[in-house]
Amino acid sequence: MARFSRPFLIASRISKLKETVKINTQEIREKLLANLENIFENAVKLARGEVTVDEEKLTLRQREAWARVAAYTAQVIESVAKGFDERRVDVQLDELERLVNEAKAKGKAGKTEKRDASATGGNTS
Repeated sequence: MARFSRPFLIASRISKLKETVKINTQEIREKLLANLENIFENAVKLARGEVTVDEEKLTLRQREAWARVAAYTAQVIESVAKGFDERRVDVQLDELERLVNEAKAKGKAGKTEKRDASATGGNTS
């Protein structure tokens, strides 16, 4: 039976662990990029007015909010493509989530404004 020193075994285990982390990180990165690209594509469609939400066209203000989501998503994609820093990605995803929630809120506000305007016969004063 071959005998190995503890330092050799430790170094060998570290090498295997680094390879496992590298493989897992690459898989995570690829999945993250695929999901981010999907988010980007959908945000661009909303920003261009190519799709409707609840069968209603988006207002200019709503489309601008989705354009911000698309632009920020592109920045996150570029950052992840350059290198994978889990903490940085978490912060960026939190910001992206905030922007999406803001864009969704503007959509709800737009519906409320339309309902209020139709209830008052178009007069908002």
